[in-house]
Amino acid sequence: MERQKRIIIVGAGFAGLRLAQDLEGTPYEVLLIDKYNFHQFQPLMYQVATARLEPASISFPLRKVFHHTKNVRIRIAEVTRVQPEKRVLDTTIGPFSYDYLVLAQGCTTNYFGNAEVEAHAFPMKSVPEALQLRNRILQTFEDTLGASEEDLQAMLNFVIVGGGPTGVELAGALAEMKVNVLPKDYPDKDFSRLTIYLVESSPHTLNPMSAASQNKSQEYLEKLGVIVRTNTLVSNFDGKMVTFQSGETIPARNVIWAAGVIGNSLEGIPAEALARGRRLRTDRQNRVVGLDAVFALGDIAFMETPKYPHGHPQLAAVAIQQGQHLARNFKRMLKQETLPDFEYRDKGAMATVGKRKAVVDLPKFSFQGRLAWLTWMFVHLMLILSVKNKIVIFITWMYSYLNNDSTLRILLKPASKKTVSPLPETVRQEV
Repeated sequence: MERQKRIIIVGAGFAGLRLAQDLEGTPYEVLLIDKYNFHQFQPLMYQVATARLEPASISFPLRKVFHHTKNVRIRIAEVTRVQPEKRVLDTTIGPFSYDYLVLAQGCTTNYFGNAEVEAHAFPMKSVPEALQLRNRILQTFEDTLGASEEDLQAMLNFVIVGGGPTGVELAGALAEMKVNVLPKDYPDKDFSRLTIYLVESSPHTLNPMSAASQNKSQEYLEKLGVIVRTNTLVSNFDGKMVTFQSGETIPARNVIWAAGVIGNSLEGIPAEALARGRRLRTDRQNRVVGLDAVFALGDIAFMETPKYPHGHPQLAAVAIQQGQHLARNFKRMLKQETLPDFEYRDKGAMATVGKRKAVVDLPKFSFQGRLAWLTWMFVHLMLILSVKNKIVIFITWMYSYLNNDSTLRILLKPASKKTVSPLPETVRQEV
């Protein structure tokens, strides 16, 4: 009897999870490895950071997803190295051999080599980071109550770097919090001086989207009171002062970095397989260049096609379609069939700026406003994995819509470790 072939998938994001799901019930042995025991829905991470959703609403335990699957197994570990010549993957819980390796570990925040910015700015690429940011935002509001006049404005300046969907949506959420939440939470404090800056190096917010969406998103933000600074580069942030390339400075204690991503590096990948942004060069079947048994999916993959000569956009839709396509190709391999090339079907892009404010680009036309906002909500609800989470998020959104408020502004700080005295010998014996 022929040995069951093993596929190892690194990363349980949109691409890795979709691939594993589509390989359920196949003759392959599938091992899904991630450093977290849950899948996190990144498009709604900003709502966790602004206390609109609880992290459990956008997180899904991996083992529950595969409760009824016999050929998919989960391991929680960090990958340290790949040995392509041996077909071995090294992890923090030991080595694993594979027949096929799929790298879908995604990207991390790109600070463009600025160590000081990395040390002081807040990223938002994972649920733990979103929770950290939520605590920081809420704690800042508390700290303003006792702040000196000298420090107050710096505490009330929030600088968001990066005018993509994450930055735009976060800026809109903070602006709505300023108007709808803070006056009720802090009736004894004037938050009119709270200033939200959105800084973007390109000429427009939402740079990859249509001109209509770019212009409308900026218009929405400015109506909400956000100061939008395009064609502006941040050169440094030391924890107290934001410095722009022009030499201008803004005193600020809170800088949120959403300015770009860079691939999660992995030792053992040859240099010729690396593209700009530390992405992995692949052929049209998602096979990493120079490595026959190694594939790459999603944000980490760099595939040049006639339609996308500079690689695909790093979107959830691309990751999901690549996961689906590779699953079909793995099934074709069992039958020794020809493997077709991957072709991305662009279904559009969207971003929300606030209540009844969103922009949607479809392949043939764009629209904005209330209908775009409803479309954004519907699409994101459909992408959520479990029915329970869909219901929880929908109810939370409806409550927030009707009351302009949420009930989730809870500071959750790590508990301090307490020294536990050892049990007396006589008690230990009884136990």
